[in-house]
Amino acid sequence: MGFFSGQFSNVVEWEEWRDDMIFWKWSNREIKKGSKLIIKPGQDAIFLYNGKIEGIFKDDGEYDIESQIIPFLSTLKGFKFGFNSGMRAEVLFVNTKEFLIKWGTKAPVNIPAPGMPGGLPVRANGTLAFKVNDYMALIDKIAGVKQQYNVEDVKLRITSVIDQLLMKWITKEGKDMFNLQANAFDIANGIKDDLDMQVIRDGITITNLQVMSFNYPSEIQDMINKNAAQSMVGDIGRYQQVSMTDAMASGNLKGGSTAGDMAGMMMGMQMAGQMVNQMNQNTGNGQPGSQMAGAGIPNFCPDCGQKTSGGKFCQNCGRKLI
Repeated sequence: MGFFSGQFSNVVEWEEWRDDMIFWKWSNREIKKGSKLIIKPGQDAIFLYNGKIEGIFKDDGEYDIESQIIPFLSTLKGFKFGFNSGMRAEVLFVNTKEFLIKWGTKAPVNIPAPGMPGGLPVRANGTLAFKVNDYMALIDKIAGVKQQYNVEDVKLRITSVIDQLLMKWITKEGKDMFNLQANAFDIANGIKDDLDMQVIRDGITITNLQVMSFNYPSEIQDMINKNAAQSMVGDIGRYQQVSMTDAMASGNLKGGSTAGDMAGMMMGMQMAGQMVNQMNQNTGNGQPGSQMAGAGIPNFCPDCGQKTSGGKFCQNCGRKLI
């Protein structure tokens, strides 16, 4: 008897495991007496009989099907294995992890923009995460007719609609077409919610979606960069502060070279001069704490920052004060 029972024993497990597989179905075989079920970490095993869920097993390990699995199945809990007959059932293995994929627009999305009859062509890319969350819907819509389902299948479905959703959420509420990155968070959340509504019926949910960057045509990007540079140069104080901060961050003001020291001194003097000019302007406006050292003579030298003594020339650097 032991000899024959050994002949019929088999193993029910995910035989074609790949990390990018969402589910795989063990089917078209008979489960014999003495069979084992093996569930690996990150997998759930769903027993199906006549297309209906009989039991879901989530803990990884090795189980004797007759003694540890069948007693928990809905309609098969009383099943008795015969000498030469087994149980005809299917086992659906589901990958429970969260899948992360990269996405990008297949072609430029033409966003309506003032002065551009054909629209502003914009590309975007980012990342998206999803996972299986409803086994009943997954079986009803996909697993009932497919032997396996891969990440690429979901990606193809998502990329087929993401261009339209991107246009919808970019044009919503009149966003600045030339600074879309500032609204990337709101745009991504809108796309995520709409996309989730489409795939949730298949038992899948979108857990996260991010827009990493928006890309304009090169001539448009050059124009944006030039406008940004002109805007910064227009604010001399801000420009000098940013320049000094960048130089310090790169180590050019640490005294490692004569050129670095000279640059530091020049920037320091320029900033000091700006502070003095600001103080002198405040003095001219009659603000508190800005007493004049003499008629038309500033309290501090605009060049070196030395406190003046009421004379017409700076005693430190010789600059004419009036």
